[in-house]
Amino acid sequence: MEAILAECVRDNLRYFVHRNAIFMCERLCAQFPSETNLQLLATCYLQNNQAHCAYQILKGAHMAQSRYLFALSCFQMDLFSEAEAALSPSESSTEVPNGAAGHYLLGLIFRYTDRRQSAIHHFNQALALDPLLWTAYEELCILGAAEEATKVFDEGAFLCIQKQYQHIELSSQNMRVSSEDHDIASTRSLGSADDITRQLHAQGNSLQDISRNNHGAASSQPLNCGSAGLPFYNTPSPMATQSQLSGVAPPPLLRNAQPNGSNMRAFVADNSPRQTVYSTIPGPRRKFVDEGKLRKVSERLFSDSGQRRSMRLAGESVVNINSCLSVSGNGRSHSSKFLGGSKLISVATRSLTYRKGQSWTNENADEGIHHEVHDDYRSSIPASNSSPFVDNILLEEEGLSRSSGTAVLSGSRYNDGASEILAILRLLGDGFRLSCLSRCKDALDVFIKLPQKHYNTGWVLSLVGKAYFEMVDYLEADRAFSLARIASPHSLEGMDIYSTVLYHLKEDMKLSYLAQELVATDRLAPQSWCAMGNCYSLQRDHETALKNFQRSVQLNSRFAYAHTLCGHEYVSLEDFENGIKSYQSALMVDSRHYNAWYGLGMIYLRQEKFEFSEHHFRMAFRINPLSSVIMSYLGTALHALKKNNEALEMMERAILADKKNPLPLFQKANILVSMENLDGALAVLKELKEYAPCESSVYALMGRIYKRRNMHDKAMLHFGLALDLKPSATDVAAIKAAIEKLHVPDELEDVL
Repeated sequence: MEAILAECVRDNLRYFVHRNAIFMCERLCAQFPSETNLQLLATCYLQNNQAHCAYQILKGAHMAQSRYLFALSCFQMDLFSEAEAALSPSESSTEVPNGAAGHYLLGLIFRYTDRRQSAIHHFNQALALDPLLWTAYEELCILGAAEEATKVFDEGAFLCIQKQYQHIELSSQNMRVSSEDHDIASTRSLGSADDITRQLHAQGNSLQDISRNNHGAASSQPLNCGSAGLPFYNTPSPMATQSQLSGVAPPPLLRNAQPNGSNMRAFVADNSPRQTVYSTIPGPRRKFVDEGKLRKVSERLFSDSGQRRSMRLAGESVVNINSCLSVSGNGRSHSSKFLGGSKLISVATRSLTYRKGQSWTNENADEGIHHEVHDDYRSSIPASNSSPFVDNILLEEEGLSRSSGTAVLSGSRYNDGASEILAILRLLGDGFRLSCLSRCKDALDVFIKLPQKHYNTGWVLSLVGKAYFEMVDYLEADRAFSLARIASPHSLEGMDIYSTVLYHLKEDMKLSYLAQELVATDRLAPQSWCAMGNCYSLQRDHETALKNFQRSVQLNSRFAYAHTLCGHEYVSLEDFENGIKSYQSALMVDSRHYNAWYGLGMIYLRQEKFEFSEHHFRMAFRINPLSSVIMSYLGTALHALKKNNEALEMMERAILADKKNPLPLFQKANILVSMENLDGALAVLKELKEYAPCESSVYALMGRIYKRRNMHDKAMLHFGLALDLKPSATDVAAIKAAIEKLHVPDELEDVL
């Protein structure tokens, strides 16, 4: 009962019938209370998203699997301290339960409790135990502590995989061998079934349906394939020898023989072929038949032994095999192809070849002396008079040679497979690691080396799109994400970034369509509501956008980007206090989420807290040292702190990082103006006009420079151009004030 219920529960879990699995497992635990059964019940609850039930069931359990499941339920309930206590080694258990999976879960716990070094240690331990635990390497990349993939997925990983997954190779070999044995056994059973059919016909039909010998004499044992009415004797007659060549071969001795079978005991007792008993079902009564009765029976059954002996000596063994396979009890023929006859013929031929090389002197030495064990139930079981020991030695030798050759081929195939897997993981690992380090160009160069079938997957194309997004190449990012949607329309991986790309491109139609598609695909995914929030934010409906981003946070509190988007909307609503809280929540989830550091720096810059602003921009710069935008704002903070030389150097680096970004050029011009380098500032602004010809702030700054150089006509011209480009209301007021004070000297402008 326990085994049936447990297997029923496992089947329900396998087919995701969780309610029935829980019900049946509750019956199992009620009838057979044990910690193992409680583990199964906890598994049912965990797979049904009821972590609190698993928590209550396994609380206080001590087995390794119970501790792991309990820690998993605690992790899902954000009870990190209890999860850590359950997984940590103790006096009773010095190892982390479940090996690589346990270390990985511990690493997640340490990561979310801001213990970076411990998390790195356990992720490395998980990878050492299981090199194919990709998520552990992914977490190391997110933490910025991953080694190069060529060092992680190296020869040591190959040996570990070879050792860890060796059972797959062995099981596949066993499956092949067992299937071959099954083919032979099934063919034999078909032959035996044919014998039974003939026996039934021999008993129940008329004389014309009984198989006859070559002289036309009726025989109740056609071709010696068995009779239901008479016991089976291993007689030394020529017919017995002929029947040894029949296609009905015994099952292999070592693989399929019953351990308690009487044939095994009989063979061990006496090595003589005549002493072998072929019954596999022990009978309640056994009796011995004396020699006199045996001779009478033998003479009655085999009166035509001379003709049979001549047939054997004539060498027509194969013909007899085919006849034994094809002739049924009523004389109708059956196709040997249907019965698997070709395989039987080959087996019988090999048996014949083996027997020709042997000296069977005992077969005819004591032809009149027989001491056979008679089984009353033997008449209902078909059998062959061939020697099972010889046949099985032959089959075992053949099976060993075949399996040894297959093992070599199989081993090389699995080695090649492991090498291919590691080669792909090295490319994917390097690309993902470089992407997490914000080395986007290098990551793209690695991804392009992937095989086409792997490159054109949603996961890789999403990373390619994210790399272009980090490089502020929104058009290429849009193209890559569009291909990812085509490759995996069901996947939501990276769709939050894609919605931000469309936000920056101001593609309101595409963004609206994407948001509706994502929500229709999965309403419970945080990416869906991030896309919806970006859609409202593009329409400048910041309050509705904020609600959507908060919905995303509710669905997954560990989704850092949703917290960051909430912070952006709070800043748009000028609610800086809540904005700071949102950015800090994002950093608690992922301390390397540079967007949150950048958001905090922007808030402090607007609040004119320049020291705080510099600190947070520097933190973002350490994580993403190639971002032109971060370098520009860090230079702006340094300029506000009167660190003009550092600020100018940072602007130069930002210009080199992205020559298409107009912001560092404009800030560089501002710094040069503050350093009284007006000619240098004008040169930078003239260059900037080529990149941003419709930027009103560029013309406004040029107007101020011309005013300071007392070139009032050019100053008035550029102020007018700035107003024509429809700047913001704040800029319009500043430009009009500058026009009014156009002829006022700069020394008096501050006084006025």
